[in-house]
Amino acid sequence: MKVHLIDGTYELFRSFYGAPPKEAPDGREVGATLGLLRSLLLLLQSPGTTHAACAFDHVIESFRNDLFPGYKTGEGVDPALLSQFRLAEEAVHALGVVVWPMVEFEADDALATATRRFQKDKSVKQVVVCSPDKDLAQLVSGKRVVCWDRRREIIIDEAAVVAKYGVRPASMPDWLALVGDAADGYPGLPGWGEKSASTVLSKYKNLERIPKDFRKWGLGEARGRRLAESLEKGRENVLLYRRLATLREDVPLKERLADLEWKGARQSLRALCNRLGDERIPERVKRWRNN
Repeated sequence: MKVHLIDGTYELFRSFYGAPPKEAPDGREVGATLGLLRSLLLLLQSPGTTHAACAFDHVIESFRNDLFPGYKTGEGVDPALLSQFRLAEEAVHALGVVVWPMVEFEADDALATATRRFQKDKSVKQVVVCSPDKDLAQLVSGKRVVCWDRRREIIIDEAAVVAKYGVRPASMPDWLALVGDAADGYPGLPGWGEKSASTVLSKYKNLERIPKDFRKWGLGEARGRRLAESLEKGRENVLLYRRLATLREDVPLKERLADLEWKGARQSLRALCNRLGDERIPERVKRWRNN
């Protein structure tokens, strides 16, 4: 079987900016939630989809905000999008999918925990992480654990990670620490770009193994000297950035593999869609459960 682990936060953002806005009868903006429902229903009713779960950032902030003041917050996120997070969780639950609403951790941490847990199960042929987010590339393993960009219909296996970033999945937190991640709010180290980080980490795997002798890096003496000075000066910062980039695998998820089996939408989906002003979605559901 395949286990589909869905980045609900990414999917909601994608729906908000990709689906047309729509007001519910009570005046609330619900277009992103409806778009999410239609997208996930299409996935769930596709051949080969049997087990699924969806993780959300119930609140944008997490333990990482305590580690680094500049880490991402909800500031700047459209209020019409923020207001739909809890509604989206309710909608996905009504669709019959296990929902992991993260507060202390992030949605990516839940996906990482579930990936490591379920890939060990011999009955699982493949874990499919439904997101193109580069943070999640660190979870990829051969063709057994892949990321799936559903919008562009691209499967990202280990070979694809190496082709895109120049390093293997295990080195992605180190790569992100050097390069930085504007979306998450940490800057990386001055002078370090994607190419230089890839060149060095493809040889030395992680920060600790990078030799102090920059002449071994293969970047040229002048460039290597500048980057070595940046690395030495920013050593404490880059280790913190790597901690921010490294996904946690100890989220207390209670569900077992059997709990992720999709048995159909819940009856509550009908009432929910009625409240949201779209009764066409239930008409598309081919399987219903009793609870």
